[in-house]
Amino acid sequence: MKQNCEYIGKYISQMYRKGSSFVSKELNDLEIGSGQVMFLLELYRKDGRNQEELSDILNIDKGTTARAIKKLELNNFLIRVKDENDKRAYKVYLTQKSKDLEKEIYAVMMNWEDIISSKLTKDETRTMILLLRKMCTIK
Repeated sequence: MKQNCEYIGKYISQMYRKGSSFVSKELNDLEIGSGQVMFLLELYRKDGRNQEELSDILNIDKGTTARAIKKLELNNFLIRVKDENDKRAYKVYLTQKSKDLEKEIYAVMMNWEDIISSKLTKDETRTMILLLRKMCTIK
């Protein structure tokens, strides 16, 4: 029996790959990968978070977070400072280099947002965001 291939995960996977490709191409000259940009975006929202907090917010395992932070640190986008309250943890801070690129990074992300929502009405876009946010709460 032939199975129907219409399922949500298929489309989410396609959007993820297309988005990663777009962001990587746009930010390639800055040496920021598509998997790293989300960490910068979260730190633009609130600088000085610890790595565990970033993992939780982004729903990414701690090893992947550590690798992304390390690469961003090597490229002088972030610095890690020992947490005064928990000597085992590090707080992550934006460098001036990453602060100077904030508008450019947001422009790339907004450009991608415009592309993927170009065939949607404003109401459909709002509904899509609400539905995706709801889906992301699943553990």
